[in-house]
Amino acid sequence: MSETALPTLPMDRTTLLDPPTAYARLREESPVSRIAVWGGNTPWLVTRHEDARAVLADPRFSSENIRENFPGLQPTPPPRTPGQLFAMDPPDHTRLRRMLIPDFTFRRVEELRPVIRTLTDSLIDDLMAKEPSRADLVEHFTLPLPLQVICELLGVPYVDREFIHRQAAAFATVTDGPEAMRAGWAALFGYLSELLAAKTADPGDDLMSRLATDRVATGEATAAEAAGMLVQLLIAGHETTASMLSLGAVTLLTHPGQLTALRADPALVPGAVEELLRYLTVVHIGMRRIALEDVEVGGVTIRAGEGVVVSLQAANRDPRAFPDPDTFDITRDAQHHLSFGHGPHHCLGQSLARAELQIALPALFQRLPELRLAVPAEEFALHGRAIHGVSELLVTW
Repeated sequence: MSETALPTLPMDRTTLLDPPTAYARLREESPVSRIAVWGGNTPWLVTRHEDARAVLADPRFSSENIRENFPGLQPTPPPRTPGQLFAMDPPDHTRLRRMLIPDFTFRRVEELRPVIRTLTDSLIDDLMAKEPSRADLVEHFTLPLPLQVICELLGVPYVDREFIHRQAAAFATVTDGPEAMRAGWAALFGYLSELLAAKTADPGDDLMSRLATDRVATGEATAAEAAGMLVQLLIAGHETTASMLSLGAVTLLTHPGQLTALRADPALVPGAVEELLRYLTVVHIGMRRIALEDVEVGGVTIRAGEGVVVSLQAANRDPRAFPDPDTFDITRDAQHHLSFGHGPHHCLGQSLARAELQIALPALFQRLPELRLAVPAEEFALHGRAIHGVSELLVTW
C-alpha cells in the first residue's frame, strides 16, 4: 500500500452508533497496519482485542506525547504542563496516580451513589415539569449530571459550569486546531490553580482540598502537578460520561426489545452498562503510544521510535473477543471490553462512570416511560471532539 493511500485518523463514523466500517476490514486483513496522522507521521494502527491489551499493558510503549514521532492528532503537540497523567510514564505517573486513588475506590463511589440518585431525580423532575414535553436531553440531563457529580467530588463550584464545559470542549476538539486545544487547557489550568490555592487556606471535604493539604503542603506534589491532575479529572470526569449517557439513551431507544427487557429486570442493569460501554466506545480516537524498543505485536515488528494507535472501538467489535460484535445485546458478558483502557493507564474514574450510568439511565426510562426521540437518530449532529458524542439530543415524552 502506498503512503498516499494510507487510511487517515481520525476516521469518520458513517452512523451514530457504529465505528467506521474500515476498522472491520483492517482488523481481518491487516490487524497491525500503517495509518496516517498529521505531518506525514505514519504510526501503526492496532485493531484486534488481544493485541490492543498487549500494547496497553506493555511498559515498552510510552505515553509521553513530547517524544519525537509520537502519533498526535494535531499538527503540534498538545500543551504540556505538569500533572498530565495521560502523557506520563512511571515512575512519575505511578507517584501522582496513587495520590488520587483513595477518592475513586469502589467504596468511595458507593458512598456517592445517594448523591448521584438525588441529582438524577432532580434533573428528571425538571424535565417532567417542562411544557410542552420536549427537551434537549444533552442540555437538561446528560451533560449537567456528570458535570455536577465531578464538581462535587473535586470541590469545584458548579456555578462555573458553563465556563468549565466550554474550556473542556475546546481542549477535547479534533476539528478546531491546536490553538483552541491549548487555550482550553490553559484556561482550566489557571482557574484550578487559583481554586487550589484557596483550598490551601480554607480546605473543605473534597479531593482538591486533600491534594492541597495532604500532598502539596507536604511537598509530595507541586501545585502545578496538582492543578494538572485536576484539569484532567474535570475534563474526563464529565465529557466521557455525558457522551455515554446521550448515546446510551439513543441506543436503548433504537433497540426497543432490549429496553423492554431492561425495564422488566433491574438485575440486567450492570451487564447492560458494560454492553453499552463496549458497543459505543466513545473514546473513538484511540490510545496512542510510542515504542521505546523493538516489539513484536500481532506478528509485526514495531521498531523503537515508531508510534502506535490502539483502536479501542475496533478492539471492542472484535469477533474473537465478542461473538456477533455488531449486535447490541444487554445479556452479553462484555466485562472484558477496553473502553476504560487497560494496563497502568486504565481509567481511574471507571467505578464512578459505571455508577452514574447504572443509576441515571434506568431512572430516566422508568420515570419517563414514553420517552422517545423527537427526530431520527441519524439527524443528530456530532460535536467533533475526541470523545464521540452529539451536540444535542432532542426527545419528547
